[in-house]
Amino acid sequence: MPIQSSYFIGGGIILLSIASAGIYASRKVKSAHDFSTGGRQANSLLVAGTLMGTMVGGAATIGTAQVAFRFGLSGWWFCLGAGIGFLLLASGLGRRLYDSAMETIPQVLARTYGQQISPIIAIFTSFGIYFSFIANTLAFVALCRSILHTSPMQAAVLETILVLFYVMFGGVWGTGLAGMLKVVFVYAALFCCGAVAYIRFGGFAGIGASFPAHPWFSLFGRGYGVDFAAAFSMLLGVLSTQTYFQAVASAKSFRSARLGSLISALITPLVGIGAVLVGLYMRSALPATPSGEALPAFALRFLPPMLGGAVLATLMVAIVGCSAGLALGISTMFTLDIYKPHLRPRASQPEVLIVQRVSLLLVCLGALLFVNGSAGSLILEWSFLSMGLRGCTVLFPLLAAMFLPRYVTPKAGCAAALAGPLAALFWHIICPGSIDPLYPGLFASFITLLIVSIFTRRRNTPLSAAHEVACAATRT
Repeated sequence: MPIQSSYFIGGGIILLSIASAGIYASRKVKSAHDFSTGGRQANSLLVAGTLMGTMVGGAATIGTAQVAFRFGLSGWWFCLGAGIGFLLLASGLGRRLYDSAMETIPQVLARTYGQQISPIIAIFTSFGIYFSFIANTLAFVALCRSILHTSPMQAAVLETILVLFYVMFGGVWGTGLAGMLKVVFVYAALFCCGAVAYIRFGGFAGIGASFPAHPWFSLFGRGYGVDFAAAFSMLLGVLSTQTYFQAVASAKSFRSARLGSLISALITPLVGIGAVLVGLYMRSALPATPSGEALPAFALRFLPPMLGGAVLATLMVAIVGCSAGLALGISTMFTLDIYKPHLRPRASQPEVLIVQRVSLLLVCLGALLFVNGSAGSLILEWSFLSMGLRGCTVLFPLLAAMFLPRYVTPKAGCAAALAGPLAALFWHIICPGSIDPLYPGLFASFITLLIVSIFTRRRNTPLSAAHEVACAATRT
């Protein structure tokens, strides 16, 4: 049986499984609240499925293999940094977020800084999340070029159709239920690929003999500044991203949220190991391969036909599932933090649900504008930039709101939420190739929050009602 036929057969089986989960999920959606948080009834496995189903996509698989093909072990940072971030979600910060009973991060911040911060956070974090959506689109393009020889635009249109089918009728239920199935498929696929690569290398001895120790077997092979920023941006991105907060908020109890986060922290880094092994093997055996196509090309050339087809179909599902979770996060923030409070305060629940689904469609269609000009770029660069921008926007205002609400002011929170991402974007444009934009962005956010709080805080003025609520929640 030809490999391409095997791909379609395997893809049909896997996509049918995912579609079944989405159809079942749609039966649970009765309101916009169900669509965004699943009615806070998710167990630990559903939380883990949402977290890993969103994180383990094109960047964690195809993007990791691409960086490993070019630089070696430093390609592992995407999955390793995500695991550390999930570990922190299981800590006290995760409990504070869960106990807030909010549906979005801007809603949490608005409790301390007022409603004026919500659109700022929603806009900049959505912008950051969109970079990850683009990264997944580029991974999907590389996959389709390997197996279908499509143009970048044709591949992007196909991804849009699959993403909409995946999540449109299920919301967080769809990303969670299908995410659990996807995680099983992805781990089986990456385990098979990594095991075959390891065997073809001849074990650790063969791997060690194929490359010099540096940079190929160093986590900082691209340089300490570059790779530390990549790891740190992943950690900050997990703590600052609506999609992962949404997974925690959907849990039926914090115990379920914590266990789901811990499961994700344990399993996510393992995904990257298989992708790194494949990237290294392809660099050794077929160095002329386009780096973005290392993983799908390996499945086509070195796996049995039926298994190769199943792996390629699994990669497609992984990318689509991750893109769906990212698009869901953007549409949720737009609907609940911009449309409902600022554009249509009296909008009914059915209207809000319709707007959320329409915005989801627009998010998917907008990615088509970036495809032709960015095809072939390093996938993880988009992902790290995405995570860093979210962290620069949210991290310090969120930490202060959670732990020090009495010492910050609404003006300071809004100013910091603006200063951080603007400084990061300015540095990225004006000073490319110097230090990572993450550092000036975080510095600008922290200094702005500190200085503006000092100059706008009046010791003798009673706290606002929002501050009182935030402080009371912190004490409890």
